[in-house]
Amino acid sequence: MSNKKQGLSRRHFLQLMGLGAGIAAVPIITKAAQSRPHIIVVGGGFAGATAAKYLRHWSKDVDVTLIEANASYQSPILSNLILNGQRSLKQLNFSYDKLVKNYGVKIVQGNVKKIHSGKKFVELEEGKKLSYDRLILAPGIQFMDIKGLDRKKVLHAWLPNNEILQLKKQVLSIKKEGVFLISIPKKPYRCPPGPYERACVVADYFKRNKLGGKVIVLDANAKVTVNANNFMRAFYETYKDIVEYIPQASVEEVDSDKGVVVTDVEDYRADVLNIIPPHQAGALIHDNGLANDKSKRWAAVDPLSYESTETPYIHIIGDSQGTGQPKAGHIANSEAKICADAVLRLLSGNSPYYFPRTNSACYTPITNKTATWITSTYAYDLTSNKMKLIKGSNGTSKKPTEANYQRMYDWANSLFGDTFS
Repeated sequence: MSNKKQGLSRRHFLQLMGLGAGIAAVPIITKAAQSRPHIIVVGGGFAGATAAKYLRHWSKDVDVTLIEANASYQSPILSNLILNGQRSLKQLNFSYDKLVKNYGVKIVQGNVKKIHSGKKFVELEEGKKLSYDRLILAPGIQFMDIKGLDRKKVLHAWLPNNEILQLKKQVLSIKKEGVFLISIPKKPYRCPPGPYERACVVADYFKRNKLGGKVIVLDANAKVTVNANNFMRAFYETYKDIVEYIPQASVEEVDSDKGVVVTDVEDYRADVLNIIPPHQAGALIHDNGLANDKSKRWAAVDPLSYESTETPYIHIIGDSQGTGQPKAGHIANSEAKICADAVLRLLSGNSPYYFPRTNSACYTPITNKTATWITSTYAYDLTSNKMKLIKGSNGTSKKPTEANYQRMYDWANSLFGDTFS
């Protein structure tokens, strides 16, 4: 996609979402089956909710149970706009009611304690046991430890919970000449542009309110990991007197009481610390021996079906999978459809579709009125058995614009609707 384009057409957007391309016709479960297959999906975010919805949307011959700890889902997409008051938590809260009403998905609110893969059932914390024919896991991420980090005092606001409201209070409490510090872990991490976006949102708040303060960005990576031209222009031009960007600065220790961060570069102090720790697959993956990639942080899967290479009949999608694809809501939605399609084919005695494609796309605000976009498409490579970036498919907007800011809401609302409606 050329970076000369300043927005995505609706037709192209629907194709990137997997609604118009990349998925073959989905088969119906054969009538010869002795009983209705039961598919359990664990985790109700963009990956899990999409998988549950499309399993039932594409086949009424399967039963689908979605297990989720919370009664509703709080979207991290657009959540940085809570910091400047342009979005409320209520606007980013989504129930599962339409999945139940429109598609017949059964919702079980609870936590999975253990997966009994040999006998193919899951055990919930309260002791209830549910059997499955196929199990799809989408538990998201968990954080790795940082010495001295007290997560009650120093917030990450990187998971779907109310922490973003607490962080907003902290940001609003910063007085003139105050300092806000955000850390970015080494990739892979959830939502690659998200930390840079947050730095811009806070810097924009400082600039518009003439606080005269500083936003320190400690990046454990050698350079900005995504949309580099736009973010570097924002840091060094738009917010040149506010943002201090420091690459290759890994957080080694935090004094949570004094607001001091120790890195391998030097120590930094701030009025508000926003430390985002390194990521790994969700606890459910690690607790059940499914984190089997080379790093032992993520779950290795067959990208044709997202079936675990460790344990059969278990599929892993979203942030916990270890295919090398980005970890973000849009591509999680795309992976979920590939997985749902594959599961239905496998239950029918067929093979998964042989040439799946997924897309990663995102709009991100740079100021309170302008935004940019990025996109890239991945395709299955038979030789390596991996999902690889299609050459020339990655693109970005040339610069942040007000038109892109409005399209950002269209993009997000389309993704929200496709997942939860």
